[in-house]
Amino acid sequence: MPLPSERSYPILLGDGLLGTPDLLEPYTGNQALIVTNAAVARLYLPQVRRSLVSVEHVDVVEIGDGEKFKTLDTYAAILDALIGNRHNRSTTVVALGGGVVGDVAGFAAATYQRGVGLVQIPTTLLALVDSSVGGKTAVNHPGGKNLIGAFHQPRAVIADAGVLATLPEREFRAGLAEVIKYGIIADATFFAWLESHLDDLLGRDPAGLVHAIRRSCEIKAEVVAEDEREQGRRVILNFGHTFGHAIEAVTAYERFLHGEAVAAGMVMAMDLSVRLGRSDGRDADRVRRLIERSGLGAEALDVDADAMLDAMDMDKKVMDGRIRLIVCDGIGTVSVTSDVPAQTLRRTITQGG
Repeated sequence: MPLPSERSYPILLGDGLLGTPDLLEPYTGNQALIVTNAAVARLYLPQVRRSLVSVEHVDVVEIGDGEKFKTLDTYAAILDALIGNRHNRSTTVVALGGGVVGDVAGFAAATYQRGVGLVQIPTTLLALVDSSVGGKTAVNHPGGKNLIGAFHQPRAVIADAGVLATLPEREFRAGLAEVIKYGIIADATFFAWLESHLDDLLGRDPAGLVHAIRRSCEIKAEVVAEDEREQGRRVILNFGHTFGHAIEAVTAYERFLHGEAVAAGMVMAMDLSVRLGRSDGRDADRVRRLIERSGLGAEALDVDADAMLDAMDMDKKVMDGRIRLIVCDGIGTVSVTSDVPAQTLRRTITQGG
């Protein structure tokens, strides 16, 4: 599944890909640094090593698990490993893990010696369908999420749906939020498919998962190919994320998983869309029901509206002091607006979650 852009790369999708000898040979040189965390390493590091048998020099660095480790300190630790083990410009950083691993390892690859090779091996549903594709890399700052980063496309994404068998239930359900997002923003037929096949996905049916991952990656690839550096249409991929990132920030990245925050953010985005007359209540109800059936969105947010608004002011999508929000114009279509009355936005935060 190639990304149709001038910096295209393959997304290898299947079930049981990891461990295939020389799977990564076309995308690496004679050096590689695997970035992972302890939990993922126990499950999948041996298989990845088997896929790197032709690489002469392989090092491993383990980072902490969770959003609170998506920091400049973790980024510096990866750079220390690259420098300490004398990796040169021909090295490849292999990101083995979820979104945090992929983002931090990708940022290190983007900046080490002005940019080295990167291979993404996502091990969560959220990373499979979202963060591993598209070239965004970043770390968080106390002032906001993903404020420090770079665009750096991988050489390949190894999308092995088999890794989902070991994913904890909470993380699996959180990943469904991003899958649902793709239906909302670009494909009403896919959204309807999710409504009718959600039980199969929750049961981790292999065929259903492969289809959901494939369609999600196709939608993201199509959008990124048009706007790699988020100067235009790519911003629609952030549907629900301005709210979601603010929820994460005001709860210190400790209370909610990213997908859980995005799910709550999409409910808010639908509420705002209705208040602005862009979408009708039936669409908002369908989104809310699907999110709730996915095991997301049931917990009361109980977040301070002023703190939320302050966090939203620091979002990367703020332009010339105005928050750009993605609103739904009917399931399958979204658009961007900066014309949101402050009081309407406040009502959505306090009443629309």
